[in-house]
Amino acid sequence: MSIKDMIGSNFIEYASYVIKDRAIPDIDDGLKPVQRRILHSMDEMDDGKFNKVANVIGNTMKYHPHGDQSIGGSLVVLANKDYFIEKQGNFGNIFTGDDASAPRYIECRLSPLAKEVLFNKEITEYVDSYDGRNKEPVTLPAKVPVLLMMGTEGIAVGMTTKILPHNFGELLAAEIAILQNKDFEIYPDFPQGGIIDVTEYAKGNGKVKIRAKIEMPNDKTLLIKEIPFGTTTESLIGSIENAAKKNQIKISSINDYTAEKVEIEIKPGRGETAADIEKALYAYTDCEVTLSVSCILIMDNKPVEMTVDDVLRHNAQKLVVDLEKELNIEKHKLTERLQDMTLEQIFIENRIYKKIEELKTYEEIIATITKELNKFKKLFIRDLTIEDIERLLEIKIKRISRFDIENHRRNMDDIVRKLEEIEVNLKNVVKYTIKYIQGIQTKYAKQYPRKTQIKKFKTVTVKEIEKDIDVNVYWDKKGGFLGTDVKSDTVLTALPGEKFLVICKDATYKVVGVESKIFIDTTAMYVEKFDEKKVFCLIYTDLATNTAYSKKFKIEKFLTNKVYNLSPSGKGRIEYLSVNPKQKVVLHYVKKPKQKINEEPFSFADVEIKGYGIKGNKVCTGSKELESVSEK
Repeated sequence: MSIKDMIGSNFIEYASYVIKDRAIPDIDDGLKPVQRRILHSMDEMDDGKFNKVANVIGNTMKYHPHGDQSIGGSLVVLANKDYFIEKQGNFGNIFTGDDASAPRYIECRLSPLAKEVLFNKEITEYVDSYDGRNKEPVTLPAKVPVLLMMGTEGIAVGMTTKILPHNFGELLAAEIAILQNKDFEIYPDFPQGGIIDVTEYAKGNGKVKIRAKIEMPNDKTLLIKEIPFGTTTESLIGSIENAAKKNQIKISSINDYTAEKVEIEIKPGRGETAADIEKALYAYTDCEVTLSVSCILIMDNKPVEMTVDDVLRHNAQKLVVDLEKELNIEKHKLTERLQDMTLEQIFIENRIYKKIEELKTYEEIIATITKELNKFKKLFIRDLTIEDIERLLEIKIKRISRFDIENHRRNMDDIVRKLEEIEVNLKNVVKYTIKYIQGIQTKYAKQYPRKTQIKKFKTVTVKEIEKDIDVNVYWDKKGGFLGTDVKSDTVLTALPGEKFLVICKDATYKVVGVESKIFIDTTAMYVEKFDEKKVFCLIYTDLATNTAYSKKFKIEKFLTNKVYNLSPSGKGRIEYLSVNPKQKVVLHYVKKPKQKINEEPFSFADVEIKGYGIKGNKVCTGSKELESVSEK
């Protein structure tokens, strides 16, 4: 195998591993492999008591081929979802972003919900663990839509997934609607609360806007009571302080009183009202964030893109299949139990055990019991087997002597009634599934009320608040600095959200925001507010060829603070720059012997507007060299 083929093969194996076994969850149980292994390990260790997280991590390492830190981090995240793991100790704070205590200090155990809906060894498929010493589940037989309950995020090779959490009770209600062939709608719900606009959610493959919940007890106080999903109080305060440094918002103080609940107090600056500051918070800080979502998951061992509605339909149909499997397993167990009790009753009531007391060989005993039992063949639940007879031979004399016929018949009648009930459920398995979901709903849904308010809102733009927050931006031409804290006589008025276009003598440009102080260059020759409609007339010399060119262009797209070249070669010098699209100038040439024309007029009126990156048209013909340009 060549190195090229080997690298290609290894990369495909690596990509497949990252996609299937690390980053992307499985649609059936909604878990990534590390989460599945943690829960399986906790089930294996479960005795009803709390276990040290360090012990759970150690046990999980039998199944997970990565380090203890990756397991511990995943366990804390899983526990903080508050569905399947009960916590004891400091597991961190999802509001402040504080880390959990060391694994040796905190404890956990499976929640009652986890025990009820996640495990059933009889319908679980197992495979060898990474070292072949143990068996681990391919997926857990989850009876609730885990993926949509908890949400997930993962980055794999060539793909990413970001599925937002949804409300537990609403998901169950939607599953019932699916099984009843009714319409349903399902939208995200976050443990941090907040306000969400789902207009562009696109069933899990669009985007959502999320806002902090801000209260105004008076005109001079704002209280942030709930924060957007994906932020912490620390990151949110950081974004507010950063906006204040840029003069985008005017506040006098900010205090964090968060404990079990979020409470961030903000005091407006002099001359500002709480209402004005609220708008600025939404416009310039993480009090409003936009999240793009993508529902990519593993289905049938392959990554697929689905909608959250499709995921929920799949989970509902899988629940029907799993409950049907459990009913058939229970039916088989009860049928076998009824067969055992029927044979036991015949064996004892008819004193068949007496007829084998004098027999000397095993074959005679089996033959005699078989013959005697077959006299009551019409009572059998199924055909008689050698295992049935051996089970009867294991009955102790004490049990025979204390045999209670009436109690035995009552127990058999109970089994018959249960079998009849199972038969009814198997004939109406969808109805049975709905009843099961309703039972889970009644038992647990009240523990998980909706925390995020769904509300359509319009994003606050800079233009809507700019009239209240004009700032002066100073340009120090000699030092090459631009900003609100720069000392200079050159003043430019701007709004905090506006950008400045900076064009330098070396034929480069960049677009910068309003900041306290930023270095733009000592050769900057044009600094004005950015306007995508403005037309520029340029004459420059390409220093790579010492040739002068002219062009007319607009600057419509950019990345802030990125340097762009107006000279395609990357080496240029601006000779003339104007924003008058009909500008007329005079070209002055370097005087040479026998050169008859040393200057001539030039008009931009006939120059076509093209992209900023083109070379343009030569302005000097023959051997003439451009010396300078002056306006006509």
